[in-house]
Amino acid sequence: MTEQELRQLLAKLNPLRQEIGKVIVGQQQVLDEVLVALLAGGHALLEGVPGLAKTLLVRTLAAATDLPFRRIQFTPDLMPTDILGTEVLEEDHGTGHRSFKFNEGPIFASLVLADEINRTPPKTQAALLEAMQEGHVTYAGQEHALPKPFFLLATQNPIEQSGTYPLPEAQLDRFLLYIRMGYPSEQEELAVLSGTTGTHRAEVNSVLSGPDIRQLQELVRQVSMSPELLDFVNRLVRATRPATSTVPFIQQYGRWGAGPRAGQALILCAKARALLQGRFAATPDDVHTLAPAVLRHRVLLNFNAEAENITPDDAVVELLKAVKL
Repeated sequence: MTEQELRQLLAKLNPLRQEIGKVIVGQQQVLDEVLVALLAGGHALLEGVPGLAKTLLVRTLAAATDLPFRRIQFTPDLMPTDILGTEVLEEDHGTGHRSFKFNEGPIFASLVLADEINRTPPKTQAALLEAMQEGHVTYAGQEHALPKPFFLLATQNPIEQSGTYPLPEAQLDRFLLYIRMGYPSEQEELAVLSGTTGTHRAEVNSVLSGPDIRQLQELVRQVSMSPELLDFVNRLVRATRPATSTVPFIQQYGRWGAGPRAGQALILCAKARALLQGRFAATPDDVHTLAPAVLRHRVLLNFNAEAENITPDDAVVELLKAVKL
């Protein structure tokens, strides 16, 4: 790629934000974290109460990136084959020969929305594990490759417990980022009310193509990170483990810490954030900004923390105070 082609590619990132901003008001941090996950080549879990436009955000991203998009509504009766696909028996009417053909499920898209993922039992949730980690699906002993890029964005409701199944730790760890979506500000909410109750409908134009995103994902890995910052990420992740941590807060409230995948995620996300801002070197601010979204689902706290209403986000704050660059 020439320098001119590189600049043209990076110049598409700001228009991408602008196109999504035509529909999604505010939520800048959420949008940035979703784009970071996309460019880093991972997947994201988006949590927020009903009515915050989580599904609309994903649909708008699909329109702005021109990626093949599928939405899967997770329900208690959803089966793994409803996600992955199934084999059907076909007959050649000319020869009478019968054979099985694999019919691809909705997982075979570049951008997949797993809506309300915690409404389906663990058996069905587990159907996503191989797809998210390996980029392919195995059915009847045959591997079926998923399209590239492949980005799965799941949503869940944090306040409703009836009829839901908490995601197992192994499933959570497959998500590069755990993004929390809060209420909009007063002015943003007013803009939402004004813009969505009239006759005007914003038209979102496609800015990035699939090949563009794949090139950006390769560029992310070329972003530099100093040895000192790499060492800081390593020490930060290791400090989450109660058995070996020197951080008193973790020793007192930690039950289980993050594995090496958390360090890989934090490095890639820091590099992706740098690229989003037009930089080719990651900074401590990139790491600090993304540490909560990378670690909040990988740091498990004990019953003492639960009794005192201490959250994983509180643990990340204490870790960033205790572990110095």
